[in-house]
Amino acid sequence: VQLQASGGGLVEAGDSLRLACVGSGPKFGRYGMAWFRQAPGKAREIVAAINGPGLSTNYPDSVKGRFTISRDNAKNTVYLQMNSLKPEDTAKYYCAARWGGGEYTYWGQGTQVTVSS
Repeated sequence: VQLQASGGGLVEAGDSLRLACVGSGPKFGRYGMAWFRQAPGKAREIVAAINGPGLSTNYPDSVKGRFTISRDNAKNTVYLQMNSLKPEDTAKYYCAARWGGGEYTYWGQGTQVTVSS
């Protein structure tokens, strides 16, 4: 599956952004999907995950209650709604896919999110 992320930008603290990730292929709805982020000098971290049917989601404490992952399998698209953005959310955001469990092996090109204080 090929992934294309979009929706990043420069916003102020407290603002919202919605990222989108469009996938190719007829079996998109069977892939587990996730959003990761990586800030300069920091390790990559997962910020949201969703299973194929979209019935199960997971978030780390750092974004829980502010970020929401969702998917529309009819459109081969996964979204990340980010509310109450903070400067520490500044990073390049990547969408990723995996078939079954295990590692995420398919990656999009990333989209930059910059939050000013």
